[in-house]
Amino acid sequence: MHYLKAMIKQTLMLPPPIPQTVPRESVKDVNLLGYHIAAGTQVIINSWTIRRDPLSWENPEEHRSERRGCSRTAFAVVINELALARLVHKFNFALQEGLKLEDLDMTEGSGITIRRK
Repeated sequence: MHYLKAMIKQTLMLPPPIPQTVPRESVKDVNLLGYHIAAGTQVIINSWTIRRDPLSWENPEEHRSERRGCSRTAFAVVINELALARLVHKFNFALQEGLKLEDLDMTEGSGITIRRK
């Protein structure tokens, strides 16, 4: 279980599966960086871009947990640990016949969700 928890924490360092946040709605008129956003406007924030902005972060592609912490990490670890422990307990995972670990290409593709290319 210690290795499972370590693996889950390492996985939480990966980028989220979707690049945008849940849509929000402005409650009042506001000017933001020269843009007028009227009250009632639905706003979708591109968190992928924010996390990789070199003007805001030094080496934005490098993970630094001390600057990108999340208050919900403890909850995510517990929930993921339970779900993954059940899967590991019940299933025998293996690569397809003839494949080697080196054959896996984990390059990310683009789209609404982030997936392997």
